[in-house]
Amino acid sequence: MRILVTNDDGIDSPGLHVLASAIASAGYDTVVAAPDCDQSGTGAAIGIFRPEAPVEMQRAAIPGSPTIDAWAVTGTPALCALAARLGGFGPPPDLIVSGINTGLNTGRVVLHSGTAGAALTAQSFGGKGLAVSVEASNPFRFDTAARCAVDVIPMLLKGPKYSALNLNVPALAHNELKGMRWARLAPFGAARSAIVDRGDDHLYLELQLTNRALPPTSDTKLCNDGYATLTALVGLAEIWTGADGHDLANTPVDLAHEMPDSTHTTNIHTRLHA
Repeated sequence: MRILVTNDDGIDSPGLHVLASAIASAGYDTVVAAPDCDQSGTGAAIGIFRPEAPVEMQRAAIPGSPTIDAWAVTGTPALCALAARLGGFGPPPDLIVSGINTGLNTGRVVLHSGTAGAALTAQSFGGKGLAVSVEASNPFRFDTAARCAVDVIPMLLKGPKYSALNLNVPALAHNELKGMRWARLAPFGAARSAIVDRGDDHLYLELQLTNRALPPTSDTKLCNDGYATLTALVGLAEIWTGADGHDLANTPVDLAHEMPDSTHTTNIHTRLHA
């Protein structure tokens, strides 16, 4: 099985190095293609590219794993995933693993995560994706997150086509984890965006910790409780059935329909778990 490893923190991130080395050590054909600089918060953006302006890339090295073929790419993690699925770094990978992100990517703000964006781009281009993030700590427990990722990979490879999973890991030693649980997206992550200053020509934003109670089955809450969490994601899907069960094809366009909420379930959880 061929696995491409990318991230949004950049080619020099220790989390990327630990993850790629762990995957290669598990016996997978491993290649790395990651942004040449920090691309956090880019979601699934691929930027602007034209035939006359090639995407630049250069050879890179993974410390401690000199046999891994690695590239530093001038672009986003989603662009790395897109290029990989199109054969830009050799045969298209069976799986794209993105991370290890320095900080949790939980809750609905995962929409903006470059780490998750790469996994969802893999899904959109006919492959499978795994986004891996670890809780902030000093030092970061990249070792625990990498081990959890390697544990998940066989299940994901055997799972349905186009599967994409979001893995979040607490800042604990592997033997201190309470286990791994399927989790729903929390209403928000471990931190929320806030405007802390506004002027006539500027805005200052920062992430602030939240103290609100969270649903017990949410990814943020379960990570806080010491569990590694898995959430199955779908990057792009049409909705043809409204909350009342009516087919939207026969519904007047001026009537809004409701988006699925956390009470809706998907079969992917059951299929992958089995």
